[in-house]
Amino acid sequence: MPLGPASSAIHIHPNVSASASAQNGPKTPTSITLHPSALFSILDHYIRRKEDQHRVIGTLLGTRISDTQVHVHTAFAVLHSETSEQVAVDMEYHRSMYELHHKVNPKEVIVGWYSTGNPDLNTYSALIQNFYSQETAPHQAVHVSLDTGVEEGQQPGVRAYCSSPVGVFPKPENCVFVPVPVELRFRDSERSGALPPSPLTDIDILQSTLQNVVSMIDRVLVYVRSVLSGETKGDPAIGRFLMDTLGASTDDLELEKGGFNTRLQDTLMISYLANLVRAQAEVSSRLALVGAS
Repeated sequence: MPLGPASSAIHIHPNVSASASAQNGPKTPTSITLHPSALFSILDHYIRRKEDQHRVIGTLLGTRISDTQVHVHTAFAVLHSETSEQVAVDMEYHRSMYELHHKVNPKEVIVGWYSTGNPDLNTYSALIQNFYSQETAPHQAVHVSLDTGVEEGQQPGVRAYCSSPVGVFPKPENCVFVPVPVELRFRDSERSGALPPSPLTDIDILQSTLQNVVSMIDRVLVYVRSVLSGETKGDPAIGRFLMDTLGASTDDLELEKGGFNTRLQDTLMISYLANLVRAQAEVSSRLALVGAS
């Protein structure tokens, strides 16, 4: 649906504070937290854009901690087109996608929109901002601009804005864009599942596991020697646990063939499979995010 002509007035006031930009309207957010899942969805949308598209836009979903604090958790793409005369946004697609997402994550609401591929706000941005302000009412809609840095002269980075009307009798397409601080934050689950800078090989994982096992055996030997020398009073519960672990056998040959070696191999295999399952779960979650966008 067309949003309007390309005759709107766009202003960016970097020196205007966010708290002073909305005197009579809802409070302007002073803190925006962007989570990695939303950032990955935006980047994926930009990579999949058409060759003739200078930028892509989409909807930001998240939670409002307060009137001034917004957390952006996820995002999805919205179909749109821009010409020299007007900008058109597929509002029905936007609302259908939001309804589907709301069924899965009822706590997340529309908090604003994003654009990428163009570091500067153009005359269409106010029209899109006005549309999303109606979707987020009575709260302010936030706008996140992602500079991908793939075009000449661009520096990669993330910027966030809120808008304020201009004039005594302001029109929806006339506004001031006020910069708002934005922070990229990892959740605990994302931080623990993040891949290391250099992927670990199977040999590296096995070596790390063996080092942990050797360290635990050394601790047990120190304790046993301390008990045998009389420096430490033995704990019967620990003694029974060690006997069960070693197979409770006094025959050295039987111990070497059976109990300890077999259980050590089982422990190493379980550790390896656990690391493999965790890596597959991380890949599956990333693919699900890409598919959803």
